[in-house]
Amino acid sequence: MDFSLDALRRRPDLEGPGLPATDAADRLILDESAAARAHTKPGELLVIGDGYGALTLGSAADGAEAIRVHQDPLLGELALAANARGTGLADRFESSALVPGLVEGARVVLLRLPRSLDALRDVAGLLAAHAGPDVVVFAGGRIKHMTLAMNEVLREHFDRVDVTHARQKSRVLVARGPHGGRDPEPTRTHEEGLVICAYGGAFAGASVDIGTRFLLEHLPEPPEAEAVDLACGTGVIAATLATRHPSLRVYACDQSAAAVASARATAAANGVADRVEVARDDMLRSRPDGSASFIALNPPFHVGAAVNEDVAPRMFADAARVLRPDGELWTVWNSALRYRPALERLVGPTRQVARNPKFTVTVSTAR
Repeated sequence: MDFSLDALRRRPDLEGPGLPATDAADRLILDESAAARAHTKPGELLVIGDGYGALTLGSAADGAEAIRVHQDPLLGELALAANARGTGLADRFESSALVPGLVEGARVVLLRLPRSLDALRDVAGLLAAHAGPDVVVFAGGRIKHMTLAMNEVLREHFDRVDVTHARQKSRVLVARGPHGGRDPEPTRTHEEGLVICAYGGAFAGASVDIGTRFLLEHLPEPPEAEAVDLACGTGVIAATLATRHPSLRVYACDQSAAAVASARATAAANGVADRVEVARDDMLRSRPDGSASFIALNPPFHVGAAVNEDVAPRMFADAARVLRPDGELWTVWNSALRYRPALERLVGPTRQVARNPKFTVTVSTAR
């Protein structure tokens, strides 16, 4: 069929110069796996970590059917669906959580290597436990983001790991012979009076990042019975608020599947799961306008591996939509990013609450 990877889009994620929807690593993974994919039956091809659909739709265009797909970011999943509708390939795949049922019986796996070794360990263990005994994994990425430790993580669960020749600053690791499989389990630590749980790939892992810690030092008691933890990560803010204020209910959301699973585990470990609702969402899209009076936010400032200052303002704007008049957005941000003008413009009057050598905490009052 007439299909081009160059036609793929990132929407609804950020788009612009330096933010491609596909790259040379996607093309190399497809080329290295072509012969293996040609011999798969429907349902035997699994794709994990596809950015915006290049691996899934490239395989579908080559004839693969009933492709199973897992993408950690919700925006990647939405972009894949949009690209599939635009190419007429929407019936060739199904998206799923990273669970044993996704992996069972897979014979060929296309994997974009995650930057986190813990995330790779979770995936490799799950594949070794539940994929077919003859499974072949084509795990690729940009060389600048790859390390020799990735080879060793794969060898923990596969007998053989081969390395392809590099092409256009990309490389593929080919793993065969699964052994010693295990289902992912969150890492658990105790910090700041909490039990923190983190699956591989969750931001900051099972610890409190320094920005979140600074914000927690200054958060007041929410004025009403519900608060929102936007971009919740492992759920540290949500669990802390629920623990500090026993009558409070907290809505926590993140677009990362690993973060959502971690936040649910954190809430359960601290005995507040009955008052902390955790959802996988694109910002606060599932929340109605004017439905919250208190939102806490430690915004990300990366899109993939690239620093991008446009991420946080999108969150500020969505928080402003969800806040009631005079509701408050409490934000911590790296002081060098100078977000205060954006907060003033998008949310409302903003005052500095605290500042240390690296971070600033502000509260913005919705107009």
